[in-house]
Amino acid sequence: MSITELDKQYVANTYNRFPVEFTHGKGSVLYGTDGKKYIDMGAGIGVTSLGICDDGWVKAVTEQVMKLQHTSNLYYTEPCALLAEELCKRTGFKKVFFSNSGAEANECAIKVARKYAAMVKGSDYSTVVTLNNSFHGRTLTTLAATGQPKFHEDFQPLTPGFVHATAESIYELEAIAAKYKVAAFMIECIQGEGGVVPLDYDYVHELFSFAEYHKILTIVDEVQTGNGRTGKMYSYMNYGLTPDIVSTAKGLAGGLPLGATMMSEKVQNVLGYGDHGSTFGGNPVCCAAANYVLSQIDDKLLSEVTEKGEIIKKELTGVKGIVKVVGLGLMVGIITVRSVSDVVNDCLKKGVLCLTAHDKVRLLPALNIPKDLLYEALAVIKEACAEE
Repeated sequence: MSITELDKQYVANTYNRFPVEFTHGKGSVLYGTDGKKYIDMGAGIGVTSLGICDDGWVKAVTEQVMKLQHTSNLYYTEPCALLAEELCKRTGFKKVFFSNSGAEANECAIKVARKYAAMVKGSDYSTVVTLNNSFHGRTLTTLAATGQPKFHEDFQPLTPGFVHATAESIYELEAIAAKYKVAAFMIECIQGEGGVVPLDYDYVHELFSFAEYHKILTIVDEVQTGNGRTGKMYSYMNYGLTPDIVSTAKGLAGGLPLGATMMSEKVQNVLGYGDHGSTFGGNPVCCAAANYVLSQIDDKLLSEVTEKGEIIKKELTGVKGIVKVVGLGLMVGIITVRSVSDVVNDCLKKGVLCLTAHDKVRLLPALNIPKDLLYEALAVIKEACAEE
């Protein structure tokens, strides 16, 4: 049986895969069993932040594998401690909890918020307010947090304690806070799975001001927007604000599973012994990978991310078949005249890998994608969008 046939027979039918099997790659290029070269404009949905098999990343991972691939969190390991230190130094946060994914990072954030609210305001202050069109994960709790009813339909009852508000309406947030005993507001500065929708600058500032006045915690989900994706280390930095809790994952370890929940001084000591845990969280190989990734995300690379984002917008704006280009840095959404599935499929046939997000073609290339490959990919995207 072929790999495709084996997959269809034995792997749970949860992914509508494209008809291509990849065997290897380097940087922003992947190679398939069909013998074709593909320019990767999706980076594994924002995961391979430095591309495929970056030499330094491979070295860091390989060296750690040869030393110690895993040990229980009952013991100390250097990569975990160094990564926590670096994240705190980069952000000003005080403590980090490591997990394996964005959903788990968000679960931790929610637990911290609820315990803090119970300690400070009372155990009935448990409601977490998120925004319509948000996406926070696929566990039952993070599905409940996700403000998209289509994800809820087949999995009732979801975890209670979540209310969804209309983005950009501070009055609705105020009404919800008057009705419910709210522990935290949880937002994405750019709603990625919701269609690459940036939140309005003034709205975010109003939300944070309201939260501070009413002693409501702020959580920013940086699972997709974090680790350099928007041209800042984390997207909230574009707004000049600092939340109480930040979750992140995806690009943090450049291709290995690692989530992180960062806690401010206010909540740094909320979790005590036994309050939370993760068998694989803080795995030394994953942390070694993340330490290397962070070492590469410096001011120069962040500046290049911003520059490449502007190149994408300039190249695609006003092009036949493209209605609008939105996003920030290398997190870009394209509204097209043609259906997004037709555009993405045509790009695939021509050797460019793109993603979708609701009604948009979504681009999340590696942060260090070479400009020549970027221009080559954009030429294919423009051609696919212009077809009738």
